[in-house]
Order: sequence, then structure tokens, then C-alpha cells
Amino acid sequence: MAIVKPSLAKGTRDFSPIEMEKRNYIFNVLKDVFKKFGYNEIQTPSFENLSTLTGKYGDEGDKLIFKILNSGDYLAKAPSELLLSKSSTKLTAHLSEKALRYDLTVPFARYVVMHQNDISLPFKRFQIQPVWRADRPQRGRYREFYQCDVDVVGSDSLLNEAEFILIYHEALKALGLRDFTIKINNRKILTGIAEVIGKPELIVDMTVAIDKLDKIGLEGVNKELLERGFTEDDLEMLKPIILLEGTNYEKLGQLKSVLSSSENGLKGIAEIEDVFAYIQQFQQTENKLDTFVEVDITLARGLNYYTGCIFEVKTNEVAMGSIGGGGRYDDLTGMFGLKGLTGVGVSFGADRIYDVLEELDLFPKRSMTSTKLLIVNFDKNAETFTLPLLYKLRRENIAAELYPTAVKLKKQLSYADAKSIPYVLLVGEEEIQSGKLTLKDMVTGEQKSLKEDTLIEILR
Repeated sequence: MAIVKPSLAKGTRDFSPIEMEKRNYIFNVLKDVFKKFGYNEIQTPSFENLSTLTGKYGDEGDKLIFKILNSGDYLAKAPSELLLSKSSTKLTAHLSEKALRYDLTVPFARYVVMHQNDISLPFKRFQIQPVWRADRPQRGRYREFYQCDVDVVGSDSLLNEAEFILIYHEALKALGLRDFTIKINNRKILTGIAEVIGKPELIVDMTVAIDKLDKIGLEGVNKELLERGFTEDDLEMLKPIILLEGTNYEKLGQLKSVLSSSENGLKGIAEIEDVFAYIQQFQQTENKLDTFVEVDITLARGLNYYTGCIFEVKTNEVAMGSIGGGGRYDDLTGMFGLKGLTGVGVSFGADRIYDVLEELDLFPKRSMTSTKLLIVNFDKNAETFTLPLLYKLRRENIAAELYPTAVKLKKQLSYADAKSIPYVLLVGEEEIQSGKLTLKDMVTGEQKSLKEDTLIEILR
């Protein structure tokens, strides 16, 4: 049998023990915050029926779904005329009935519909699981990656939107970030702007262009708007809206004046004001709203499904794209026949947050290993003596391990160094006879002789 050179599938990664420790640190911080706000965790299968996923992400999205070939002789039942045509698109339905999940949103919608008689509304869930996309791999873009979603369905209260802003604020602060901005907009405001300039049918073209303001500047936005069917007069009307300045409330005041003739626009403004009112009530003596939340009219993510408030989070400490986002949707479960169930949700970009924490050196300085103590193995006699101690340490919830074989001390200490184990216990004939154990601090090099009880107190 030929030896195969080991390699990773393109767009995938291995994670070392230290990397997993750091990733789990992020996930655990987020989970603690989600639970504090009343959200419970669910999980859905890694793969779904292909029919569950197709048609939910648009034509381009459907092309990126990883299909799973049927078991057995999957070609046997395929129509011969399709095999001869060599059309993979037409053949797919005959060769594949399942697919890896593309995101967490569609499986969540499926879950809600299937369990609608078992869940209580409003239903608050969070989900942290991998998803797969047959995208072209590039720096920062993978074919397998984790999504971290938190949603509530069955409630139209804007208290939910306010709490998501607070969830972002608390979670990112808990991770050590100090300077970040939670941007907010409202789909109804964007609709109102398109109505006021007399181009409601071009709302998507308008928002796609103004969403690029940070990248291409006002001149670039204007050029793209003209290419998309807008006139110079339209641009004059849009300019003061795109370049809104001032505090959040000053921006909303200017928008009220501009959108006074649009019922949709005014409703969107009122919704943001209500969200701010909730936050102010929560944080009467804490951070002022304008220190971490910003009204941004150019924010237009997810326009094809968001219907109310829209969020995006960016860190100001390193050059990085958004590290989170989300919004209000009015018909998440309609795709599966359950109409009119409104919801709102946000996501955290775990991979980008990881990169930010790494760049800012914000991961905890504690040892990134699960083992706190390594017991050196000198010989069979020492091994027999220390096994009951090892058992006792673990009973005290102290992560400890005994080196499995009696090899040279240097090799055992190198093992402790490689795993960043902070303490090593030396138990030779002298320690066995005296009952006093030698504890070595691997950071300072200091050694001390102590009794078993004292050892446990130090390590606990």
C-alpha cells in the first residue's frame, strides 16, 4: 500500500491544544453572558436534508452548499439521459439527498417549526457550531468555520434589540476589548430614504452603494449611484443623509426632518429611539450611550431578510472587519410554513475575535494547559508511592499527571516545559522515607520541601 503524504483539505485547519484552550476561552465567556440574559443552548445536526437548505441562500449561496453523495451505488438510480448530459446541476437531486449545513439560521428555523409544540415563546437560544461553505479559500476565509449565533423568536418587543446591544457590550468587555463600536441602523429608515428621493424600487442599489462609504469615499459612492440609475438631484438629497454628523440623538433629529414625509422612515427612527430608551434605563449610572453605540445610516447588511433594526460591531483597536452583526427579521420560519413568527438575532465572529485578542495580547496570562502538576517518575517504587497521591489530587479537582515511564529527569522536565505545566513534583527515595515531597516551580526554578496537605493547599 502506497504511503500517502498527509495534508489538510483546502479551507480547513487543525487546532493545537493551546489554540483550543484559547478558542474555548472565547466560547465560554460568550456562553456565560448568553446564559445571564436567559438564553439556552441548542445544537442541530452537522448535515441536513438537501431540500431543507436549497433555495434559502439565493443562487450563489446554493452553489456553495457542500452536498453529500448518497450511500451505496449512487449512480445506479440516476436517469441515464442525465448521466449522458453530464449536467451536475440536474444530476444533484438524484445523487445527493443530504448536505452539510451552510449556516445556523436555516437549521434554527427548521428546529423551531419542528419543535413548535415543545418550546415556549419567546424562545431564546444560542448556538455555537461549525458550518461549511464550498467557497474559494483565502486569508481569513475558510470552508469550515464556527458560527456563534444568539436569537430570540416569538417577540416583537424592542427590549430584545436593547439587550443584544448590552450582550455585545458585556461580552466584548469580558474578553478584554476596551474600544469598540456597536453600529445600529433600521431597514425602515433606508426604505424611507429611498421613498423620499422618489426611488423606492432602487433601495437595494442605493444601500449597496452607500454601504461602501468607508472603502471608496463619497465620490466613489456618488459614481456608483449614478451608474445604478440615480440622478445628480438625487445625490444632492442623499449627501446630507450619508454624511450625518453629531451625537446619536442629533442624527436622529436631522433624520426626522429629512424623512418627515415617510411613514416608514419615521417608524424606523422611533424604533431606534425606543431601543436607546431601554439602554438608558438599564445603564442609568454606567457608560453613556454615545461611548459605544453609533447610529450609522450607511449600515445595510442583510437587506434581503432584515426588516427592522440592523447591527454591526467593529473594534477600533486593530484593523479588522466587523466582529459581529445581526438584526430583526419578521418571517424566519415562513420558509417552512410557519408564518408571522418575528425574531431578532446577532452573531459573534469568533475567528476574528480570536485574531483581535491575539494581536492585543488579551488572552489570560495563566498557563494555557489543563495540567497544573507533573509528578516525576523516578522508578517503580516511586510510581507505586505517588499513584495514591495522584488519585487524591484529582479528587481535589487539581489537574495532575504522572509521567508514564521512568526516563531521564531532563526529558520529564522538558515535557513539563513543552506543556507549560507550572509545577513539578519530585519524589525519590529520600522523599518517600521522610514523607516530605519536593515541589519545583517551573517558572522561578524555586524548590521547596513540603507535606502532602500543604501541597494540596498550594495547588488548590
